[in-house]
Amino acid sequence: MRYLSPRKGFLGIDAKQNLDPKVIVVPFGLEKTVSYGSGTKNAPKEIIQASHQVELFDEELNKEPHKEIGIKTLKPFLIKTKIKDALDQLSKINSEIISQGKFPLVFGGEHSITSGSIKPFAKIYDEITLLHFDAHADLRESYQGEKFSHASAIKRCLDYKNVNVVSFGIRNLSQSEMDFYNNNRDRVEIFWGKDKKSWNLSLLDKFFKDKNVYITFDVDGFDASIMPATGTPEPGGMLWEDVLPIIKKVCQISNILGADINELAPIKNFNSYNFLVAKLAYKIISYSFEFRN
Repeated sequence: MRYLSPRKGFLGIDAKQNLDPKVIVVPFGLEKTVSYGSGTKNAPKEIIQASHQVELFDEELNKEPHKEIGIKTLKPFLIKTKIKDALDQLSKINSEIISQGKFPLVFGGEHSITSGSIKPFAKIYDEITLLHFDAHADLRESYQGEKFSHASAIKRCLDYKNVNVVSFGIRNLSQSEMDFYNNNRDRVEIFWGKDKKSWNLSLLDKFFKDKNVYITFDVDGFDASIMPATGTPEPGGMLWEDVLPIIKKVCQISNILGADINELAPIKNFNSYNFLVAKLAYKIISYSFEFRN
């Protein structure tokens, strides 16, 4: 695998830092099935660029987490043309990263990337729980004739029988998705967006304690007021202070395997949305390694 120089990679870290990296950032701007707004193919580049403005010191953790973690960023590469081939390509990349004992952090691209991203984990672990942030359930069997659509992202993950999902922020789904949810409550749990003021986070222990967890974050899970830069924005979403306590708690009680952030569609000259995603990514890996046993 070929890497960007530390200065050009995620966070723009000082090249003098000599640390064996625990995290590999994978820029994977797959854009094949977006169904409304477009632009997710440009997200990895913009997230990495925005990350150079993220303050490396974390006032909550009272440290510069990257100094203990070590981060490398893959050089951009050509993504396969056909979506199934692209997902297999991502699976092979993550498999190599995992074989080296490292943590893959994937920047999409559309949400369809997740089934490819988790495939090597599904082969290794007896059970995996997805921590899923999103406006949409993504439980359609197919959408517009494509079974690997971004609208089917979580359904394709559930094709692996050892995978279950806990979703936060859902506020848009079809009748067929609701039927699937009602018929598969043993594998799918939803914290509905409409109920966010009354979410009982003490239930996180029930779903995540001592589990192997993969985090998938569709940025349209955020409220459209702070994240309009996405293809399918929805009102009534989560704010920064809604998602961080969930991520932190899950990182404290479980084994975080890897993560992806997807569906950012950058808007020219509106850099705050790219910055929000870059800071979210840094928080995810900071929490993941701060509480790792």
